[in-house]
Amino acid sequence: MVQIYKTKTGHMFYLSHQKVSIMRILVVAATREEVRDLIYDLRFTIYDFQQGNRPAIQTNSKSEIENPKSEILITGVGMVATAFALGRHLANNDYDLVVNLGIAGSFDRNIALGDVLEITADTFAELGAEDDNEFLSIDKLGFGESTYYPSAKLSNFYNLSNTFNLKTANAITVNTVHGNETSIKKVYDRLNPQLESMEGAAFFYACREMNVPCVQIRAVSNYVEKRNRDNWDIGLGIKNLNTFATEFLNKLVESSKL
Repeated sequence: MVQIYKTKTGHMFYLSHQKVSIMRILVVAATREEVRDLIYDLRFTIYDFQQGNRPAIQTNSKSEIENPKSEILITGVGMVATAFALGRHLANNDYDLVVNLGIAGSFDRNIALGDVLEITADTFAELGAEDDNEFLSIDKLGFGESTYYPSAKLSNFYNLSNTFNLKTANAITVNTVHGNETSIKKVYDRLNPQLESMEGAAFFYACREMNVPCVQIRAVSNYVEKRNRDNWDIGLGIKNLNTFATEFLNKLVESSKL
């Protein structure tokens, strides 16, 4: 059984393990493509909001988990779809951990294409107002928060972080993926992000509001630059992301059986 503890410093939760039952885990992705290998390597119940939220159990003989309590939620692309699908789903289901998996663009050239990273903070980059040449975040306007954080860490889970040793990164969430040199410079100078996606901050927000432990894992598929699909490696990003996720979930569930 996994217990959740709230710290004195805010919305952080830590997991302690009692040797009682298998964890119940929800994997969240914007598209099936981003978790394609995971779907075929393990056995999941899949909820797909792009297909009417109809659950379908998929099994595979390669699965090493005899009785997984793991599910996949496909939300659709973007922060609105993510927040709605996740909020609706979590209102009727309880989980010990929710894991967001997806690909991302990188502003940081020290991060290689295909690298898998744990996100430590994610910001709604466009949520605010323009004041001539100055951008006023929703925080400055006094209407809310723009940056959200995971409520769990890989290092909380049975020392599995030592097994995977993922790099960490801060990210932004956008409605429009950057592909213009001027806009890239503006957002980089303002927020100094390492990665960008279209869902991450919305995922953190929904999980915080529903009081559920969460982590976000992203694999880099491209650099944030003037749009050039020839420089992308989506296949490598998805492959590495799914390799990590399959091993992580196997080890996590097996550890909870001990």
